[in-house]
Amino acid sequence: MSNSVAVELQVLPAQPITPWRPPITSADPQADAEKMAATFKALSDPVRLRLFSKVASHPAGEACVCDIADVDVSRPTVSHHLKKLRETGLLASERRGTKSTATESPDRIRRSGMLHRAQSRSSQ
Repeated sequence: MSNSVAVELQVLPAQPITPWRPPITSADPQADAEKMAATFKALSDPVRLRLFSKVASHPAGEACVCDIADVDVSRPTVSHHLKKLRETGLLASERRGTKSTATESPDRIRRSGMLHRAQSRSSQ
């Protein structure tokens, strides 16, 4: 037997829906669609999404790779996933002495309009 319980949900008043990402209307919509698809593909991997989230959640939008590498995969695998995020343009990296720093690329994110949180944070 199921222990399901009926719950009454409150109906909210209708509000106009404002899209956070306008449709693709650039001069080259095919190229824009391909770039967006590559970005979605990069973020569709759970490890890459976690790594990107860890970098983006740091106050300055950058983090030492040693601080974000605790995603239950080996170091070489972390490096591989960070490389894929760099190739997509979502992250940039820089070596500082013996440490490597990953930085989110807000310009790429803003241009793609894909991550609303990043857009609103960069406009503050």
